[in-house]
Amino acid sequence: MFRTIIAVVKLVAFMLGKIGLLRKAQRLDREGKILERDALVNSIVPLWARYVFEITKSDVEVEGLEKLPKDRAVVFIANHQGLMDIPLLYGYTGKPMAFVAKIELSKIPLLSSWMKLLQCTFIDRKSMRASLQAINDAAANVSKGYSQMIFPEGTRSKGKPHIEFKPGSFKLAFKSKAPVVPVTIDGTWRIYEEKNRVMPAHVKMVIHDPIETENLTKEEVQELPAKVEKIVCSRLSERAV
Repeated sequence: MFRTIIAVVKLVAFMLGKIGLLRKAQRLDREGKILERDALVNSIVPLWARYVFEITKSDVEVEGLEKLPKDRAVVFIANHQGLMDIPLLYGYTGKPMAFVAKIELSKIPLLSSWMKLLQCTFIDRKSMRASLQAINDAAANVSKGYSQMIFPEGTRSKGKPHIEFKPGSFKLAFKSKAPVVPVTIDGTWRIYEEKNRVMPAHVKMVIHDPIETENLTKEEVQELPAKVEKIVCSRLSERAV
């Protein structure tokens, strides 16, 4: 528990130490200086993400970085093991991205401010209309060059076998017509979810070959969720499958 408290204190201190840069990024946003805003934000967030693994004394192994398109936004489709999945993607893909988050996160100070600057979309799951609008907004952001991450399981598996992918989660990928990049995440749950306190762990992330979503037939659209799920699970440890 002591290690967990120390980790939280260090993360809060990190974020407080970047308030000046946060305000600068917000000013650039208000002034419409989007390229400058993005450059600043995307220099800070990966540092924060990697710091998360540093303070938990966890090591990260990444495979397949060379497969990522360098000049196109993509939609990352990954399994969801734990709280550390998002820092893993931000810190170790080298690609700026956003994600669709539950609206409750928009009320958390500092965190929500950075999320808005990252072009994250907040979704009210209680409202079908609001949920549809959130997907449309996220798809529009992909067309502007902001990659997105999706966890089709809908919740964290926390070290248990993966949860079946929800086909509806792929709507964003189809609307944006961006390449889908399957990602296998293995080991993040050991950092916190295994014992409900911070522990060091070995984490592996495998980036698979991109899959084009434009000009798919109706049959290919229907088959894609199961296809991606199979690819992601192919590199999970036996316990997580």
